[in-house]
Amino acid sequence: MKTKVLVVEDNNAMRNLIAAALDQHLGVDVYEAENGFAALKLLPENDFRMILTDINMPDINGLELISFLRQHPVYRDVPILIISTEAAEEDRRRGLAIGATAYLTKPFTEGELIDLVQRHLP
Repeated sequence: MKTKVLVVEDNNAMRNLIAAALDQHLGVDVYEAENGFAALKLLPENDFRMILTDINMPDINGLELISFLRQHPVYRDVPILIISTEAAEEDRRRGLAIGATAYLTKPFTEGELIDLVQRHLP
């Protein structure tokens, strides 16, 4: 059975780009959600080994999603990677402080994405 990864991103083109890169280079099963609310609906049905999330999204944003996941025993130790346009050091620190495993700033190269995911994928 393939490793399941969830990509939470409201921009359809960016979500597709991330999903295609992960599928092509890592051969993981990629599930996609357009916001935190959609992600929460997918979580009970799947055993995700990693979650990649944007910060700025409608409904439930990435920081709210991470806060929820870190309080849930099933997802407490699942690697969560933030992929965001928020490039300030303060944003990065805040994301890591609430429980993100790593932080990648957009724009990024495909190689940077794959390296980061490989480093943290269980």
